[in-house]
Amino acid sequence: MDGRRRTNPYELTDESPVYVISVAAQLSGLHPQTLRQYDRLGLVSPDRTAGRGRRYSARDIELLRTVQALSQDEGINLAGIKRIIELENQVAALQARVAELASAVDGAAAAMQQREAQVHASYRRDLVPYQDVQQASALVVWRPKPKRSPE
Repeated sequence: MDGRRRTNPYELTDESPVYVISVAAQLSGLHPQTLRQYDRLGLVSPDRTAGRGRRYSARDIELLRTVQALSQDEGINLAGIKRIIELENQVAALQARVAELASAVDGAAAAMQQREAQVHASYRRDLVPYQDVQQASALVVWRPKPKRSPE
């Protein structure tokens, strides 16, 4: 799921596994056997039905197209494509975490400012602020007189 809470269990999202392998192959422009191979290699792993049939989502089909483009247009081998997909997923997860932490920091900063405003509002207004008076200062070094020996 993409982080949104669904209110309708029948609502379709990009993550909803709805396409059988033949339809996914047609939508992606690939042969069904290629989709099976990509699944075995872990490049595009669709959801499975109770009977173990593959069900592809719109996101899976977009990923199939990306794999095909990287393979055909860029000449990247399947192992390289798998690593690229893993790194892109990792970057997406890290970006989501950064956004989550930034939101937490913003919330903490707002709470701190609110608390600071409450503290300032609680100051007593009948007190006069203390101001240190600057006096001229001199340094005096004390040296004891040498002891005289008894005569």
